[in-house]
Amino acid sequence: MSEVKKLGFGLMRLPLKSENGTDIDMEQFKKMVDLFLERGFTYFDTSYVYHNGTSETAIREALVKRHPRDSFLLVSKFPTFQMPSEDKVEAIFREQLEKCGVEYFDYYLLHNLNRYLYPNEVNACHLFEHMKKWKEEGKIRHIAFSYHDDAEHLDQILTEHPEVDAVQIVLNYYDWEEPFIQSKKCYEVIRKHGKQVIVMEPVKGGALARVPKGAEHILRDIDPDASPASFAIRFAASREGALVVLSGMSNLAQVENNTGYMQDFKPISEAEERALREVKAKFQKTWKYQCDNWAALDENAYGVPISGIIRAYNSMFIQPDPFFSAELNYYKSFRSAYDLAFETGDYSKETAKIDGAFDVTAALKEAVKIQLINSFQSYMD
Repeated sequence: MSEVKKLGFGLMRLPLKSENGTDIDMEQFKKMVDLFLERGFTYFDTSYVYHNGTSETAIREALVKRHPRDSFLLVSKFPTFQMPSEDKVEAIFREQLEKCGVEYFDYYLLHNLNRYLYPNEVNACHLFEHMKKWKEEGKIRHIAFSYHDDAEHLDQILTEHPEVDAVQIVLNYYDWEEPFIQSKKCYEVIRKHGKQVIVMEPVKGGALARVPKGAEHILRDIDPDASPASFAIRFAASREGALVVLSGMSNLAQVENNTGYMQDFKPISEAEERALREVKAKFQKTWKYQCDNWAALDENAYGVPISGIIRAYNSMFIQPDPFFSAELNYYKSFRSAYDLAFETGDYSKETAKIDGAFDVTAALKEAVKIQLINSFQSYMD
């Protein structure tokens, strides 16, 4: 297979015929798969848990049974966060191969690693050792994992597991320097270790597909025919070492649009990156909680960088579905590093430091509550 084109088909948001997440519109999905391949794209990304467990069987019907195996790359993920006992690991992996109808995965990922799952599930159940064995047996071609945590713990995992070929991270221009997501810092760690980068959430749950009022002209002045989403995806794809940028496409029109501007991929220019920084600033103007000195919030008696928590809360609500936002993958692992008394502390001094821009104590309490209640990571409850 020739060099992989930089757009990947994420199979987490497939077209549905009803509100039932397993009721996939297979006829439309087949047309989407065919068009994606027809335009020279090959990377399909599924998981054990997507669409309540039916995404893997859907890709078998739409892709595997209808196209030669050497015409595509198929990627799936082990459900690390639903970890059963170790004696079930082999059975789950075999089940995934069977559901997808393949004899091997091109890339196989441990799903959703962080500072908690790594020692308590991954190492305890020897998942990397299982993956190395599967690779030796020819059942997977590349070892990888998806990651939702800070750069420091990512560096630890890659240092201890040089067998890893690629890491999948949230990477977009909005989160590039956000303190919770740490797109840039995590990207730099991956590249320091010489690994490939797989990009997820390049359009931040759909938020970057529409820019705030007053920002439309910023991108239109550069290219009046380009969609806001195209700038976001090209930003991510332009990072050195990016293998693919995943797009969770939900209808045929999205496949047509995304493959259209990515067929002859043009790296993003410096002028375009400056424009995207302006757009990010416009997004920040829509935040519920705003101040001019975020760093002042982190100089508190608990030694906790609480600015990141409140900024993450702000960021949830720029997205079409705040309660399915990437930020909800981070908070529980983040809080495990601190004395939890910080969550109910008195931050009147910090409120004064930002000239009363908002009540820091009340804002933090609100942000913590929402992020705890809606966190994806139930294993730490």
